[in-house]
Amino acid sequence: MWTGNSPMPISGPKLVVLKLVVGVLGLALVIAPAAVAQQGIDPGLFGQGEQLYQVNCVLCHRDSGLGDPPTLPALSGNDRLGDAVRIVRSIHQGGRRMPPFPALTAEEISALANYIRNAWENGFNAVTTEEVTAALEGLGGLEVPGPMASVWDGVFSEAQATRGEEVYEGACGLCHGRRLNGAPDDPDMRSTPPLARARFLRVWEGRSLATLFEYSRATMPEDNPSSLTEQEYVDVIAYMLSVGRMAAGNDELQPDPQRLARVVIQPQP
Repeated sequence: MWTGNSPMPISGPKLVVLKLVVGVLGLALVIAPAAVAQQGIDPGLFGQGEQLYQVNCVLCHRDSGLGDPPTLPALSGNDRLGDAVRIVRSIHQGGRRMPPFPALTAEEISALANYIRNAWENGFNAVTTEEVTAALEGLGGLEVPGPMASVWDGVFSEAQATRGEEVYEGACGLCHGRRLNGAPDDPDMRSTPPLARARFLRVWEGRSLATLFEYSRATMPEDNPSSLTEQEYVDVIAYMLSVGRMAAGNDELQPDPQRLARVVIQPQP
């Protein structure tokens, strides 16, 4: 008899369902490593790829790999992932609405490519570091990594932030609020993601301004994505950084994903 001093026991149909769920999860944990091994992928490299995916890709493509088509394409069950050269080059230099990741090494690109090509329901051959290097030779090879900047390094100007404020007030403020805290002025409207300060940094820490730029272009404004010019999007980003008390400098952010990819969002040092 259940006395209330311990968890209520599960029995009957609920117990059967619970056993089925546990069994399916257990089977998945067994099948996934086996599938990875079958493709000749080192489990350690696959694990590294999963970590890189969480840092760089999960925001758009989701934990499930299903994305949000057609704006954010699914990776799970995507036959295009069979073209290893295409995937390697896309990771390195970006394309369409995908930001570039120029700071990733050949080994890291190999790990990430192997993960997305063999996670979920995918099952493609392993991609070695040597194959990554060869795939990038047609693009001039992996350049020597240049210096990475921080959003605290004066990467925008005051004039740019002022222009961004004007754009923000017209295109973004209604939903994200005057303080950029995700609280709309209209109490009947749902809250939205914050665009500045600590709560913004918790979500975007470790990601580049290129990722923020491309994500904003693809999804915002919510009722009319891609309706701003590239310059307006990058100006709004400058305003967001200024509201987060990040110092302005002499140079302006340019709507160039390759350059934005070298500016990292992080808490104040």
